[in-house]
Amino acid sequence: MTEIRTPRLLLRSWHDDDLTPMADINADPRVMRWTDDGSVRDLDHTAEDIERWEEEWDEEGFGLFAVELLASGELIGFTGLSVPEFLPEVMPAVAINWRLGSPFWGQGYASEAAQATLEFALQDRGLDRVISISRMGDNASENVIRKLGMTPERETTHPVYGYPLRVHAIDLTEFQA
Repeated sequence: MTEIRTPRLLLRSWHDDDLTPMADINADPRVMRWTDDGSVRDLDHTAEDIERWEEEWDEEGFGLFAVELLASGELIGFTGLSVPEFLPEVMPAVAINWRLGSPFWGQGYASEAAQATLEFALQDRGLDRVISISRMGDNASENVIRKLGMTPERETTHPVYGYPLRVHAIDLTEFQA
């Protein structure tokens, strides 16, 4: 699996000792507010998530990176790529995702990690297009999406939870411009 270094972050594979800090992130209602039905996740669910994310690397050649602060070695969340199968109307597609612990919000870490992930997708993995799916009202994610140069493509509704979503996209030619 690829590792990516940015000025402040290491995007890397998952380690056994990442489970507890990621479970702590997933247990924060502020973090999970915009995810699925907004429910927090426990240690067992987080372990299942990490296992699934690792399998996606094997199956797709991409997945979700653990995001670590270079200065401290602390896990602050994830960023990466996934296939958004939950939203069949956008398929085939690859989506960029991130989730950081709330102590790390507002410091530019999400934008830094997402930019590195977007470059990885379009330059290293040879994807022609990447999307991002955000829940309407999640202004923090919308800000990251704008910084990536992604533009709104469509509005839709989450097929399970019924809330409004916005799909953004960027293609290789827009990224290179």
